[in-house]
Amino acid sequence: MSVWKKLVTAIKGGANEAAEAVADSQALRILEQEIREARQELRRSDESLTGIMAKRKLAQQKVDAIGASIAEYEGHAKAAMAKENRELALECAQRVSELKNEQDAEKSYLNQFTASESTLKDNISAAKNRLRQLEQQLDVVKATDSVQKAQAAVSSRHTGANSRMKTAVESLDRIKQKQTQRQAELDVAAERAATESGDALEQKLKSAGITGSQSAGAEDELSRILGK
Repeated sequence: MSVWKKLVTAIKGGANEAAEAVADSQALRILEQEIREARQELRRSDESLTGIMAKRKLAQQKVDAIGASIAEYEGHAKAAMAKENRELALECAQRVSELKNEQDAEKSYLNQFTASESTLKDNISAAKNRLRQLEQQLDVVKATDSVQKAQAAVSSRHTGANSRMKTAVESLDRIKQKQTQRQAELDVAAERAATESGDALEQKLKSAGITGSQSAGAEDELSRILGK
């Protein structure tokens, strides 16, 4: 591969890495936005579910009310027959037939609302579970990102601290060496001064017990006092 082709390949690779870096840096923001939008959609779904549940409840009430009317007119038909009023009984029966047709239509609506309610509940529940999982994953990713950034910062500071500490230790060693050298010079100077004044020889004689006053013991001192 020629140098020019290698250079072009390297530039393309760098561009891809830069694009990926930008995409990665925006990944958390994009995911957070998608979660916000999902929450909004779920709120609208909950509102739709509430509307369907209300309609299902009204349909159920209507079916129940029609059923009560059917029972009422059936009772009227029986009462009319008991009084041998067949014509009135037939009218009541006709009313019962009409009410049953009406009730069948309402039951059809009720079944539709009930099925829609059940399906929507399942879908919303699944969506909420998925959203909850995404939120948990987002929390984990954000926490991991924060920890890794902290670790990188600590590592960087640790490297710098190690460098500064090494410099400080070297400086401390130099100071100790200078102090040791200075103390040795002071000791030599003191020894030379003592030698020049004769103190060194006198000190050696005292140490050997040749010169210097000897402190009397208590018995010798008492004997001296009583002998006076």
